[in-house]
Amino acid sequence: MTSCPLPVAETERVLLGHGSGGQLMAELLAEVITPELGGDGPLEDAAVITAAGADLVFSTDGFVVTPRFFPGGDIGSLAVHGTVNDLAMRGARPVALSLAYVLEEGLPVPELRRITRSAAEAARAVGVPIVTGDTKVVGRGAADGVYVTTTGVGVRWGDACPSAAGGAAGDVVLLSGPIGLHGTAILSAREGLGFEAEVASDSRPLHRLVAAMIGAGGRDVHAMRDPTRGGLAGALNELAHASGVAVEVSEEDVPVPRAVASACELLGLDPMHVANEGCLVAFVAAPSAPAVLAAMRALPEGAGATVIGRVTDGTTGRVTARTLVGSSRIVDVLVGEQLPRIC
Repeated sequence: MTSCPLPVAETERVLLGHGSGGQLMAELLAEVITPELGGDGPLEDAAVITAAGADLVFSTDGFVVTPRFFPGGDIGSLAVHGTVNDLAMRGARPVALSLAYVLEEGLPVPELRRITRSAAEAARAVGVPIVTGDTKVVGRGAADGVYVTTTGVGVRWGDACPSAAGGAAGDVVLLSGPIGLHGTAILSAREGLGFEAEVASDSRPLHRLVAAMIGAGGRDVHAMRDPTRGGLAGALNELAHASGVAVEVSEEDVPVPRAVASACELLGLDPMHVANEGCLVAFVAAPSAPAVLAAMRALPEGAGATVIGRVTDGTTGRVTARTLVGSSRIVDVLVGEQLPRIC
């Protein structure tokens, strides 16, 4: 009798899901990329380096979003905001950016000009210069129009040093605003779902919000993450694992816009897995949490800030949510790709 072969997991080729910000991406980093680079410690949005006796914060990011123009932004402004926010998550203000393009032959020049203008306007609004860059052109079919890479250098505000590994039991979990807007806007624009009139990307810079938080809480701002790929669930899991703590959140307290909730219900998605580009989640020591929350709410970027949970000394790396019916569920990371090409 011939038996059917068992399915074998693909381990020798890169899959689309390896860029999801979820479990597959974590495995790719842990098993392939990080060991070859000789890295250790928690994976951060940006690295703190010392040069000429000064502490600098350094980050780089690539952007491959489809469509390139979407409600609330485009790939140019998104690239600037993304790198500025990665610096901010380490408590830094940006001082310089670079901008690099990989262009596909046939890309309309007016589109490239529009993307570049948008990046320049976003950088000017932040107050950070784009000081260098690079441009490469590849043949038709070798890229999807344009890929953008931005790199940023920043300096930290005061003596605060937030880190993914900085969370501690007893911390309060703060969220700066509603979730799911960016991923829903991208998906709706891409697939023509009809939510474009109701949902726009939340893409925006968060460095001023972080400055206010550190001004109010100083070193009590222990950890921050902007929940981009993988959504809020991914960010909470990353922080919990890196800090060696558990996290408990309340679903009722997580702000989900009605249009996002409707889209997720229609498509069978969890809003906590949907990407964001203009909000952050933070672990803050309980005594300073009220002052930090007030400082966040005083700015447009944090007007919807709220407490969504707490950090505990439970099972290391576990994130749980109290549901609307009073039960508890594990909030896990995505295995593969839920919404491809959202940043």
